[in-house]
Formats: sequence, structure tokens, C-alpha cells
Amino acid sequence: MAMIQNDWLKPLDEEFHKPYYAKLYQFVKEEYASHQVFPPSEDIFNAFHLTPLHEVKVVILGQDPYHNDGQAHGLCFSVKPDVQVPPSLVNIYQELHDDLGCYIPNNGYLTKWAAQGVLMLNTVLTVRAHQANSHRGMGWEEFTDAAIRVLNEQDRPIVFILWGSPAQKKAAMLHNPKHLILKAPHPSPLSAYRGFFGSKPFSQTNRFLEEHGISPIDWQIENV
Repeated sequence: MAMIQNDWLKPLDEEFHKPYYAKLYQFVKEEYASHQVFPPSEDIFNAFHLTPLHEVKVVILGQDPYHNDGQAHGLCFSVKPDVQVPPSLVNIYQELHDDLGCYIPNNGYLTKWAAQGVLMLNTVLTVRAHQANSHRGMGWEEFTDAAIRVLNEQDRPIVFILWGSPAQKKAAMLHNPKHLILKAPHPSPLSAYRGFFGSKPFSQTNRFLEEHGISPIDWQIENV
């Protein structure tokens, strides 16, 4: 694992020394040694690497990484540029088009969002190939909950975008009145028609940021 080096390290450092993390580390190490696991080990903490704590404006919470070959690279919903756009991200792009008029790009590489302060955090950071949720309940949730608590405590406005019931359960941890919490069904094909489409999270986010004197997100992902 490429360890966290930026300003996330200090508030999360205590987690790395707790018994649950020692067990998690050993589990993850053994999984990578004996199975195909995603994302590549050097990408596990990419969400933290690419969006330093002091730059976070928006948080999008996912569940666990994509589990098919070559998809996951450490940001929820994002895939590498040469990988087919997964169905949930197809629906995110459709809502983005309907909400803000962005054209639908030919790739699902969302690092542009991360560079602007959108933390794209899965609640579980690793997965065994082709086995969704296979690393659930092994300790990652405790670690990412700690990160969510750190974000909640920030003394500045942050938007939390919670799609689907697992993400929405994290709202119980978010009680800072400075923040905006946006909830909607998950963008997966199974649930997107139950209220994800038409929820306008992108325009709501930008309006909130601008009202608080914060530069909005340029949500347009360009073609490659």
C-alpha cells in the first residue's frame, strides 16, 4: 500500500496504530499475495492522495471498488481512460447532462473531479476480483468512517453526496450545520429510475459552493 503522505496523515495517523488496522493490513497483504485484488495496491489510497484534506469541497461516497479487470484505480465510480464506462457511471453522466448540459464523454476517468476537491471515497477500499463486497466487514469501514468523521469536523462548508442506502446511513455521522447533505437513490441501473434521475446533485452542489464564496466544480469530463 502506498501510504498516505499529505495532510490526511495527521488526523488519520491514530487509525494506523489501532488493533483493527493491524488485522486489516495483514488481511489485505495476504489477499494480494494469494488472489487477484483490485485496485492495484499502489492505488488503494488514491482518493486521499489526489484530494488533500484542505482541498475537499465535495464528498461522493461509494461502496466497494469495481471488481472486473482493469477498472478500479482508487476513486469511487471512476475507471481508467481505456476501460468501458460502467453502467452506474453511464447514469451519472446522463444526470450530469440533464442537470448541467455537460456532454457525455467517451471515458470514465474522473481524476479531474478529484483535482478540484471532489473526494471520491469508497467505504471499502479493496475487493477480490469478480467478487463484489468480498472485503466488506474486514475493517475498511472503520477506517473510512474515521475519514468521514474528520471531514464532518472541518470548519468550512462541504457537500456530501450520498447515493444509495449504504452511503445514506453515513448521514448519521454528519451533524455539522455548515455542511450540505444530498441524498438520492444509487445511480445503478437497478435503482436510478427511483429518484436518482432528476435529483440534480451537480447544480445543487455548485449553487451551495457559490453561495459560500467557494469556486464551483467544473463537472465536464473531456473526451480522450
